[in-house]
Amino acid sequence: MPIRIRLDRLLAERGMTQKELAERVGITPANLNIFATGKARAVRFTTLEALCRELECRPGDLLDFEQPS
Repeated sequence: MPIRIRLDRLLAERGMTQKELAERVGITPANLNIFATGKARAVRFTTLEALCRELECRPGDLLDFEQPS
């Protein structure tokens, strides 16, 4: 899939765990892990907004598009 999720990198830079972020955002750790591993088929804008708020980032910091070869 050409969309890459860079959540783990952002978490490492901020010294935060997925569990801590999930609690702050109000989603289950399992759902956050599905997003982090790129297995999510969709993400709600409200969830994306909450992730960006807690990580102090922009959506483009979380998501990357790689051109298919």
